[in-house]
Order: sequence, then C-alpha cells, then structure tokens
Amino acid sequence: MFTIEHEFDATVITLVDEAEPGARPLHEDVVILSFDDRVVVEQMEPQGDGVARVTLSLRQLDELRAALNLPEGNYRLTPG
Repeated sequence: MFTIEHEFDATVITLVDEAEPGARPLHEDVVILSFDDRVVVEQMEPQGDGVARVTLSLRQLDELRAALNLPEGNYRLTPG
C-alpha cells in the first residue's frame, strides 16, 4: 500500500510494508519527499531511535532509474 500527499513545497509518498500474517517481519514505512531540486528517502531505524535519510539530486535519481533497467557494468548518462 502507498499514499501520496501534495504539500506546499514537496510531494510526499509513503510506502507501507504489507505481508500475509506471519509471512515475514514487516519493515518500517518508507517516506519519499520529492522537492524541486532533490528527493529525500527516509525510514525509521529498526531500533526506533532515529531516522535513516538519503538525499538524491535529480541527476542521481535519473541515474538510479536507468540503473534499475540495465545489466551489470559501468555507465554514464549523456545529457539530453
């Protein structure tokens, strides 16, 4: 399940981990904040004592999107 909310300066997507009862331990929700110039991915630490946060530039996000569909190797995206 996921939710999408539009706030003043960001779009917030929350990914909720769902599974059949007893199938596996559930993970904390993943929150993705999309701004004009960056994307921030957040998730509570398993111990619940903090938030793990990764900030990606829009260029890094483009490279991640491409990498998910490419075989093993080294690549460089060309502008355009």
